Amino acid sequence: MGPQLQNSAPEKLAVGRNATAEKLLDAASELMIARSSIEISLSDIAQKSGSNAALVKYHFGNKDGLLLALLARDAATEVANLEYLLAQPLPPTAKLKLHISGIIRAYHRFPYMNRLIHYLLHESTAEAADEVSKFFVAPLLEFHRRLIEEGIAKGEFRVVDPVLFYTSLIGACDHLFFGRHAMSRAIGVGPVTDEVCRQYIAHMEALICGGILKRANGA
Repeated sequence: MGPQLQNSAPEKLAVGRNATAEKLLDAASELMIARSSIEISLSDIAQKSGSNAALVKYHFGNKDGLLLALLARDAATEVANLEYLLAQPLPPTAKLKLHISGIIRAYHRFPYMNRLIHYLLHESTAEAADEVSKFFVAPLLEFHRRLIEEGIAKGEFRVVDPVLFYTSLIGACDHLFFGRHAMSRAIGVGPVTDEVCRQYIAHMEALICGGILKRANGA
């Protein structure tokens, strides 16, 4: 058997909101998954949650505020798992493979995540873009920097720029979902199923590890 993680992964972080706010977030999540789109209205969310649309404004300010809160909630577990993974007594290469798998599975579990990131970074307010950068982009970049440094120090990785690594890995994972519609029109590929997800994890592990691992004896 390969190396095992100690104990269990951290439980989903609490967001400190009341039950009504959580119902609104859950309703938005379920609607976007069902429709494969982030184009949902306040009335849709209210009807799905059994609440009044005015409660969105009360709890989140507006719909963009709700979308930002939803992305922050969904990303919280993944960000917490970064520190958890770094602390494990595993070789850097094993940590890298677990990270690749975790990122792809997170996008698969929350299929609207990549669209929300694009929307909030580029089409919403500057304040929303700053928040996404703080709770999603910055922690991932820092994790990649520390993991690469550990891999280099232990002689497993060659010297790699963390920003370029982030761009390669997150860009590739993002495009599997964000670019799926374009590929579907071009060559008729189907949706991202569990099997496609598994195949992509194996593909990205081979691709990333083939590029970053330090080769022995010049082989």
